[in-house]
Amino acid sequence: MQFETTIQQPVATHGVGLHHGVPSNVRILPAPAGTGIVFQRTDLNGFEIPASFQHVARVSYATSLMRQGVLISTTEHLLSALYSMTIDNAIIEIDNLEVPILDGSSLPWVLLLREAGVKKLRRQRRYLRLTREISVEGNGKRIRMLPSDRFVLNCDVYFDHPIVGRQKLEFEVTPDKYSEEIAPARTFGFEHELDQMRNMGLIRGASLENAVCFTKEGVLNPEGLRYANEPVRHKVLDLIGDLALIGRPILGQVIAERAGHAMHVALVSKIMSDPTLYEVIHFDQRVDRVAHALVS
Repeated sequence: MQFETTIQQPVATHGVGLHHGVPSNVRILPAPAGTGIVFQRTDLNGFEIPASFQHVARVSYATSLMRQGVLISTTEHLLSALYSMTIDNAIIEIDNLEVPILDGSSLPWVLLLREAGVKKLRRQRRYLRLTREISVEGNGKRIRMLPSDRFVLNCDVYFDHPIVGRQKLEFEVTPDKYSEEIAPARTFGFEHELDQMRNMGLIRGASLENAVCFTKEGVLNPEGLRYANEPVRHKVLDLIGDLALIGRPILGQVIAERAGHAMHVALVSKIMSDPTLYEVIHFDQRVDRVAHALVS
C-alpha cells in the first residue's frame, strides 16, 4: 500500500527567471493530503494557481500557468523534480511571475527537496492508469502514451548539429535514477537562434551559468557538457514536468518523437478530456490487475 506524501519542513531559494529575467524568492511548504501542488503569488496576496493542465497559459519555449490573469512562468523544472521525488502535495510560495531557472537543470530543486525531507500522509495514493493508446502528432513530431503498469519514457530528439544530432533515451522514473541521470541535465539553445529569441522577449535571464549554448561546431560553456547526450536527458526532464500537470502519478509508457512543451501539454489535455482513456486506481489495484491479466 502506498500513501500520499508532502515535505517534512519548509525550504527556500531564490534566483532569476530564464525568460523574463526577473528575480524571485521561492519557498516550498508542506501541505495536507489532497492539496496537490499549488503555487501562491505572495506579491499578490497569496493568489493561488494549482499546477494543473486546466491552467496552462503558454507552452512555446516554457510551460506557464495562468488563472484569472495571474501568471506563473517556466514551471516545468520544479514540477519535474517534485513529481520524480514523489512529492504529491506542496504549497509553492513565489513573489514574482517566473520560477527561477537556477543552474538550468532541476538538480538544485532535487537537493532542496532532499533537504526538506519526505513525509508520508494518511491518504492512499491514487494513480492515473492509461487504458488505451492515445497520440498527438503534427509537423513531423509525435507523442504517444500506451497502457503500462509502470511509468516509462522513450524520448527521441534530433537537432542538426555535429554534437547533438539524433539522441534517444528510455527511462523509468524513480527518485534515485532521476537524481543521477536526469536532474543535472540543463536547458540548452543554439547561438544562431539567440537574437531571434531575444527579439521575441525571451531568454532575458539566460547566461552560461544557467544554460548550455551550442555554437556551430561546439559548446560555448567552458565546462562543456555534463553528459554526452545532455539534450535528450533535458527533454526527458521537461517531459516529466509537463506530464506532472495531470496531477497524479502516472502509469503508462510515453513515446515522444521530437516533441516539445506544446505537444506534451496537448497530450495531457487530450487524455484528461476523455475519461474513457484512463482509470484512477490505488497501487495495490495495479498489482491485482496485472496478476489477473497474466492468469487470464
